[in-house]
Amino acid sequence: MTDLWNDLLACLELRALESPQAGADASVAASYEGDNQKLSYHRLFGGQLLAQFVRAACLSHADKSVKSLHALFPRAGRSDEPVRYDVTRHHEGGTFATLAITARQQKGVIATASVSMHTIEDGPDVQTAVEIPPVPEEAQQVVLDLLPWDTRSLADLDAPQAAPPEFDLWMRTPAVDPELAPALTAYATDLTLIGTALRPVEGFSQQDAGTAFTSAVTSHSVWFHRPLRADDWLLLRQHSPLLAGGRCFGRGDVLTGNGSLVASYAQEALLRFTG
Repeated sequence: MTDLWNDLLACLELRALESPQAGADASVAASYEGDNQKLSYHRLFGGQLLAQFVRAACLSHADKSVKSLHALFPRAGRSDEPVRYDVTRHHEGGTFATLAITARQQKGVIATASVSMHTIEDGPDVQTAVEIPPVPEEAQQVVLDLLPWDTRSLADLDAPQAAPPEFDLWMRTPAVDPELAPALTAYATDLTLIGTALRPVEGFSQQDAGTAFTSAVTSHSVWFHRPLRADDWLLLRQHSPLLAGGRCFGRGDVLTGNGSLVASYAQEALLRFTG
């Protein structure tokens, strides 16, 4: 776990690039480069791109926080080539900023993101009460290969028996700088929504990826509502209301142990059965 964790943290250390790329758009205000996770397959994990989008936005606007991020994935990225992130500022005010970030490799654009930034303001804080179950016992740990930290659940996304399209996942990272919490949370939201959408389909589960079905995330959005820590327990509570037409859709909330809603997310993905 330690190696995977340190590998992920290294991917979040984006390098500022001083010279513009040949033929780059003159509107690009800042560019960064990030390394990739050392995984056993050649395609980049979308969660890595989400996390690096968050980091690129934060580095370009140190006085603001990411409010929302909406990403599209037009083509798969390669893991053997660093990713370049070009940031274009569309608007910058006292409390809000709007950015476009393009992720590129030599073959072209692999992902794009529209990002809204915000400076946290004082004001009323009202939320509908949410009932939060206790964190499952250590015996309920689940192994999710791309999440190198403590994850627990009472459900099993690898079970082939049909079940409601819902999934609650508790997670807690090792101690980490709070500045990285939004990026790490965005990373985690990309992993289990397709598996959640598959739960009602008898005889199939997420472990059948690449054999019984093919899948690929086409778009992913994350909204951050409040400051959060990734090294405190967080509950990812998600639901998939639709699987149809070769696609699936899912959404979720990120809550703290006391029920505070700190983030929300939604995802659409290709889901094509091979049989």
